Amino acid sequence: MRQSKLFGKTRKDISQDEKSINSQLLTRAGYIEKQMAGVYNYLPLGLKVFRKVENIIREEMNKIGAQEILMTALQAKELWEITGRWKEMEEIMYQFKDHHGSEIGLGTTNEEVVTDVVKKHLSSYKDLPIYLYQIQSKFRDEKRPKAGLLRGREFVMKDLYSFNKDEKNMSIFYQKTHKAYLKIFNRLGLKAFSVEASGGDMSKEYSHEFMVKSKAGEDITILCSKCNWAQNKEIAKIKVGEKCPKCNNIVEEHKTVEAGNIFKLGTTYSKDLNLKYKNKEGKDKLVVMGSYGIGLGRVMGTIVEVSNDEHGIIWTKETTPYHIHLLNLVKNDKKKADKIYLKLRKEGWDVLYDERDVSFGKKLKDADLIGISQQMIVGNYRKVELITRSNKEKSVLSLSKAIKKIKKYYN
Repeated sequence: MRQSKLFGKTRKDISQDEKSINSQLLTRAGYIEKQMAGVYNYLPLGLKVFRKVENIIREEMNKIGAQEILMTALQAKELWEITGRWKEMEEIMYQFKDHHGSEIGLGTTNEEVVTDVVKKHLSSYKDLPIYLYQIQSKFRDEKRPKAGLLRGREFVMKDLYSFNKDEKNMSIFYQKTHKAYLKIFNRLGLKAFSVEASGGDMSKEYSHEFMVKSKAGEDITILCSKCNWAQNKEIAKIKVGEKCPKCNNIVEEHKTVEAGNIFKLGTTYSKDLNLKYKNKEGKDKLVVMGSYGIGLGRVMGTIVEVSNDEHGIIWTKETTPYHIHLLNLVKNDKKKADKIYLKLRKEGWDVLYDERDVSFGKKLKDADLIGISQQMIVGNYRKVELITRSNKEKSVLSLSKAIKKIKKYYN
């Protein structure tokens, strides 16, 4: 992509309403554009990062045997009334009447709908287990949508639902998903750890949240840095300075961002919505359920919150929008850089090529703000300069050696 043609320009000045680091940097760098409080449009750069996050999540969900579906965002009041959540969730759920006078809600979560869907396709124990996930927009009328992509009123979530014949099998899949989540965050370059937390509105049992240490965090986590034992402060039975119950190390308190969560739902929704199966003896049994969520925009915002410097964003290897940011610093001559651009593309590299007629200083500043993992600078000499954005490591190399180094970086 030639940067002169890229839709979404870098900017110096943005709205003072953007208080969070992620919204400030993503807006200035041309990744997102605010539509209204808690609602953002993704521009081409932003959507490239978003798709990379999405694909990593999808790959890991498929590996554990989950099947992808897509459910409607428009949800009938009747289903939510059966579970009692139409009234319970009215503070955050967008609820309205359509032109036919029917009361409808915009999906905040999908337990009711997915249970109803499975009910129509389940009869025998032979149909179980069932693991279904989707990647879909959610809508929540947040009262404090001031944290950029970390707390939105419209956002995309991967929500997975498990259906098992008993608690034992549900717990096995729960642990399998727990490991998959840690793998997802590791691939995304986030140092996430699992935290025992309250089930909140979702479940009476304890849940697990996947937290990332960040000054932007709205949660407080009690953490043991030695063994990674952690609990949300809301339910923690020990305090800062006391010994970890697992390894006796002294625990600490940290502000954290929740990047994902998993819940054991048990039979709460299957009981309310009459989701049953016939066991080997022909008796009706309630299905045991679990729910597992990751907010894609939230993950993207978290990466920016924890991976940046005074110059801009520092994307992780698997989320960088382009592999290489090619900068032409040869004045009034693009021939050499054009050839390098074509060669890199021919070899399969995804390249953002800055061939704009702007000052060298602006090109370098914009490159750091945008935060692509590898910068390649073309100047008035035979070799190119390769800069790794994360640590500012610089190397002056022949093009062939620079490409080898880039291959090594991404492998």
